[in-house]
Amino acid sequence: MSTYFDQLVAKVEATRADVEKAEEGNKAATARVRKSMQEIKALAQDLRKEMLELRDSGGKSAG
Repeated sequence: MSTYFDQLVAKVEATRADVEKAEEGNKAATARVRKSMQEIKALAQDLRKEMLELRDSGGKSAG
């Protein structure tokens, strides 16, 4: 499976605790969640690019 996808899933799972803390009113956790969301956005963009390359290469994974 894609390394970017695995990283994306791991980052989302790692952010879960901070989301729960943020929902309880922890302001520091909200900042951590926002930072994590930026990282998730970047990983999602990398995954999107990888999928476009995969599509254009005819379906053979490069890595």
